[in-house]
Amino acid sequence: DVGLRQRMPELPVSTSGKTAAAVARACAQEAGRIAMDAFGRRQDVQVKGRGNFLTETDLAAERSALAILRKEYPEHELLAEESAAVPKGEGWMWVVDPLDGTHNFSRGIPYFAFNIALCYGREPLLGLTYAPVTGEEFFAENGKGLTVNGQPARASTAEKLSDCVLGVDLGYEDARAARMLELVAEAWPVQSVRVMGSAALGLAYAACGRYDLFMHNFLYPWDVAAGIVLVKEGGGAVLDRDGGAVGIDSEGVVAGAPGAVRELLSLARDRPWRG
Repeated sequence: DVGLRQRMPELPVSTSGKTAAAVARACAQEAGRIAMDAFGRRQDVQVKGRGNFLTETDLAAERSALAILRKEYPEHELLAEESAAVPKGEGWMWVVDPLDGTHNFSRGIPYFAFNIALCYGREPLLGLTYAPVTGEEFFAENGKGLTVNGQPARASTAEKLSDCVLGVDLGYEDARAARMLELVAEAWPVQSVRVMGSAALGLAYAACGRYDLFMHNFLYPWDVAAGIVLVKEGGGAVLDRDGGAVGIDSEGVVAGAPGAVRELLSLARDRPWRG
């Protein structure tokens, strides 16, 4: 990791002279305002697939964030959940999830977040997860540590699964969800299990020690890019489902206390959750 940090370029300043962190925060605040203006109100919900939903708020929040990014960084590529564009990801690229936890949002459940990351060559170097209901900002830059609302935070140091609060999200695919539930049963007993319905918040909570562990087996780049930076900078481990280095294209992730991550992956080695 030290070598990687040395090789990575400095985060670029925007055309108006803002830092990347300031631009990310501007996107988060505007998207969060849009979400809170609509939260609790009746909306049309488009079903993208069973358990996978889209609202006008997703689209409005994404439009607002992308407009800011296009103005401040016109040369950067953009990858966003509701956009059809598929960038090459060879240089600077922003990865945006305007509303992670849309199903929760649409039902008035206050667990959803805005997710944004800045990557270079598909390696995330800045991550921000913003929970507008609580006003909490989870933020990290490569090599600078993790903060929650500006205060330093660290991942859990739990060593044993039996000492862990385990966060899990199941995704939308039945077979993968079933394998995840089997793995949770295999890991039992743990202190407790939480299923929040937001991968962004799950990773943020693992980064700052609210969860000792978080695992997910159905991810897209906008789900995981910010969380990779948050967990690493919080001193946690974040690995793919094979125990290798995680990237924004990894479909599965285990994150949190390094010792507990190792124990869970050891337990999962002979389980069919990787498929």
